[in-house]
Amino acid sequence: QVQLVESGGGLVQAGGSLRLSCTISGSIFRVNNMGWYRQAPGKQRELVALITNGGMTNYADSVKGRFTIARDNAKNTVYLQMNSLKPEDTAVYYCNANLWLVGARAPVEYWAKGTLVTVSS
Repeated sequence: QVQLVESGGGLVQAGGSLRLSCTISGSIFRVNNMGWYRQAPGKQRELVALITNGGMTNYADSVKGRFTIARDNAKNTVYLQMNSLKPEDTAVYYCNANLWLVGARAPVEYWAKGTLVTVSS
């Protein structure tokens, strides 16, 4: 069984900060890419930030300079530091990980259930 458990979501005023965490557990051989996605009401899910197993990062244009993604491989954890938050950042944020599991023939994408981030104006 694989679990992705998120924490850190909540309500914050515009201009404030939040730090999201996502910890992966299960029978895992290796964690490949990890990322954060979000889905706002009435909008399509979009990539917020991605980090490869080599540490290369990619960000949506709307969050560049404000958000930072990082990973701790020893803890199988990925973080998203969100600064200078705007009301348009309000969304459900989903942690994603590409994993090699014990006995698997190919890597598989896994998703957390999502955590709500609400930014008030």
